Amino acid sequence: MSIAAQILIGLIAVLHVYILVLEMFLWNTSKGQKAFKLTPEFAEQSKALAANQGLYNGFLAAGLIWALLHSNTVFGTQLAWFFLACVAIAGVYGSLTAARKILYIQTVPALLAMAALFFG
Repeated sequence: MSIAAQILIGLIAVLHVYILVLEMFLWNTSKGQKAFKLTPEFAEQSKALAANQGLYNGFLAAGLIWALLHSNTVFGTQLAWFFLACVAIAGVYGSLTAARKILYIQTVPALLAMAALFFG
């Protein structure tokens, strides 16, 4: 796995840990409400759903970290492909159902990392 791919995968993992924190712990705060353009009422009503979403983002981050740290580089690369594809698909779905900006926040970085894997 190339250094460029490793860096991109690491950045995407960090991004998903940040999303986990926003959705699981900061959803019902001014920071969470600002990030997701929520009213305080909606944030309160949807905090359990957001925590569930955050957990899934944590699983994506964990998978990407696993890919980076696995001692077998071939298997680590396969893990990276799988979890990057999951991130890209989640980003497309999120952009179609929630906010268009998700395409640029999740899908584009995942596709760039996949390109780095392919060409690296």
